[in-house]
Amino acid sequence: MVRDVLDVAKTFMRRRQFDKAIKMLDSKADIYEGNFEYYVLFGIACLYIGDTGPASNAFQCARKIKISDTNLLLGQAALFLRRGDTDRAVQYYIDIIENDPENKTALKALEFIRTKGDYNTICKWVDTGKIEEFYPPLGVSPVMIAGIIFPVIACVLGVLLVTKLFPLSHLEQGKRADLTPYVLSVSETQNAQEVDMSSGAYNYILSSKQITESYDKAMRYIQQYRDNLCQIEINRILCSNASVSIKTKARELMKYLEEPSFDGIKDSPTYKMVAKEPLLYLDCWVSWSGRVSNVIENETGYYCDLLVGYENMENVEGIVPLHFTVIPTIDTTKPVQILARLTKKDDKIALEGRSVFQSVK
Repeated sequence: MVRDVLDVAKTFMRRRQFDKAIKMLDSKADIYEGNFEYYVLFGIACLYIGDTGPASNAFQCARKIKISDTNLLLGQAALFLRRGDTDRAVQYYIDIIENDPENKTALKALEFIRTKGDYNTICKWVDTGKIEEFYPPLGVSPVMIAGIIFPVIACVLGVLLVTKLFPLSHLEQGKRADLTPYVLSVSETQNAQEVDMSSGAYNYILSSKQITESYDKAMRYIQQYRDNLCQIEINRILCSNASVSIKTKARELMKYLEEPSFDGIKDSPTYKMVAKEPLLYLDCWVSWSGRVSNVIENETGYYCDLLVGYENMENVEGIVPLHFTVIPTIDTTKPVQILARLTKKDDKIALEGRSVFQSVK
């Protein structure tokens, strides 16, 4: 049975495959122009990946068609909550409760605003992803359902099979890399700080415990394929009063980090985070959207400024120099999403671009 795009997009979203849902919906924008459900789905998918500009646009298009839909109101309320505009968010949540007095998401969001809704807490919830508790619910993931139905069977069979057929050493094959050579020695753990701190300037003064914990996190993040978080911990160590031997090992860990794709990037820091502590995010990968200006093309590549967050031509979060070695095809009249590595240029943050995505619409 052939399924329409909206049904397939819903399946992707239940599986938390938002990039796939967005690409599929975006490719059918002309067909579904004026379709309320299309706009709401597109907005929710963009909201979950933190792309608030397209999400806001989609919700506004949907609101022109219908204004009382619960998922639409939840999506718009979440956008206001993310920005710290709790007054506007509360208005939307009250509208939801008037139509659906038992709506758990709206009730939970109002309680959060009442008890914890200061701007700093909201920023932390956005940063950690906990803010998704107040997004329009997606339903239980099919993967989670399978995990609930078959956990005992899978565990028992897996343990029996591995124990019977494979040596114990093979249990380590699931790890990304053998990091045994980089485990801190007892001496390094006990002497984690630089002895003579008078000879250098440090951005972070850390205790021995903080240094070793940061190093352990970096190693753990490598095995979890969370390369950005690993790079952050490495940078924290390199900019700190950690001993030379620990810094040397931390630099060696960087050779295990890989260049991500748009679909595969994890833990992309926001512009606000990077602007606050630029040294902490050097060599991290970001997926930022906005518009480009001041374009220069020559034999060394493509140079421009990325106006971060300027998709709707309303607010510019920041202006960052962007360079592509291979000249990309960018329509400067349209919003653009960039996959790039964070670097420094004249002691300011800059971007080394790798990939570009622009909507065909």
